[in-house]
Amino acid sequence: MVEQQQAAHLDSIFHALADPTRRDMLQSLSHQERTVTELAAPFRMSLAAASKHVKVLEHAGLIRRTVQGRTHICRLAPELLAEAHEWIRFYEQFWNERLDALERELAQPETTKPKRRKR
Repeated sequence: MVEQQQAAHLDSIFHALADPTRRDMLQSLSHQERTVTELAAPFRMSLAAASKHVKVLEHAGLIRRTVQGRTHICRLAPELLAEAHEWIRFYEQFWNERLDALERELAQPETTKPKRRKR
């Protein structure tokens, strides 16, 4: 059950990160907190569309939003990015080990192979 919850959580994180607009919003929030209006400004989109992106990021736990009157202020919540980073790091290590083994294999002197005869 816990594993399913973790998988669902990772799914929501990677879903949120799959969109370039949301990645840009996260990068913007890494510098300072911003309102939804400020997050929408660099993009050709309505405030409603920007709000949908913010909700996806919020659902994934990547940002926190507070409401002050009619203003919604967003701030980065980087803690959950660590979970995605751990998942990626496993595969990074996996591929580094495989590539190191390939490099060692390629560095060995080539054995003499019998030449094929032309027919």
